[in-house]
This record gives sequence, structure tokens and C-alpha cells, in this order.
Amino acid sequence: MDMTIVYWLLVAVMVVGVIGAIIPGIPGSSLIVGAIIVWGAIYGFSSVSWALGVSVVVLLLSIGIDFLATYWGAQRAGASSWGQIGAIVGLTVGILGFLPALPFGGPLVGILLGPLMGAIAGEFLYRRELELTLRTKQALKAGVGIVVGSLVGRLIQGLLALAAVVVFLVTTWQLGTGA
Repeated sequence: MDMTIVYWLLVAVMVVGVIGAIIPGIPGSSLIVGAIIVWGAIYGFSSVSWALGVSVVVLLLSIGIDFLATYWGAQRAGASSWGQIGAIVGLTVGILGFLPALPFGGPLVGILLGPLMGAIAGEFLYRRELELTLRTKQALKAGVGIVVGSLVGRLIQGLLALAAVVVFLVTTWQLGTGA
């Protein structure tokens, strides 16, 4: 098989990885690392040492960003640990598809709505001492804060993933395209 075709197939896999870094439910930075490892196995790891190092750092940062961004969003919104646990439970339920079937969007919408609904439910249960209106308001604020933090984290992960792909392209362009 022509190496240029392999190169562009691996770049396509990396583009899916960039999309996955932003959209929950699709593998992200791990696809980029995997594609670079495949190229390194074919062409030699010395050709991808920088790209592989950067992509592994991006993968590790992405894991930390997920937690930190959600935590930051929860803290900014005044969410309790119940709200955070509710968001994790909601995400799990959304990923596994236990949310009722939605008329549009399917599992992706479930993955996005699950944490919001879980955070609201967790916070609502925790704030039992508050009057119903205040309780509902605080639960909604916490749920939105957690989701906004998570979305900000996803955008940061997408930018980091894109940077890893750019490093790969810059360091391997001549080998991959024959230019």
C-alpha cells in the first residue's frame, strides 16, 4: 500500500480524535496517540518522537482537564458534592443509554443531558433545608455550572488535540506526502 494513503488514513483517524476530544462518546486523544504509534511502527519511532511525546502529554492533560473543568464549573455554581456525584451518575446513565428514548439526537443527547439532569437531581436532594423555589433555583444553577465547566473542558481538550495533530503534520509532512 502506498505510504501516502496510509499517512492520510492516519490523519483522518486523528481528525476523528480531535472531534472525539470535543464530543462525548467518541474516543479523542487516544485515537491520535494510536495513529501516531501506527505511523511510528511503520516508519520508525524516531520520525514521530516529538509528535508522540506531545500527543501523550495531551492525552494525560485531557484526563486531568475533564475532572478539573467539571470541578471548576461546580465550584463556580456553588454545587455540593451531591450535585457532582449526580452529574457522574447522570453521565453514566446517559452513556449506557438508560435515559428514555429521545425523539432526536439519540445517545449523544443522552450523554449531554445525563450530567445536567443528574446534577440537578443530586443538588435538589442535598438542599432539602431550602424552600422549594430556592432549592430548585440552586439545583438548576449547579446543574448548569457543572455542564458549562464540562463544555469548557471539552473545548480545551479539542484545542490540545488539534495541536497534537498539527505537531504530527509538521514533523512528518515530508515523509508522509513525499514532498
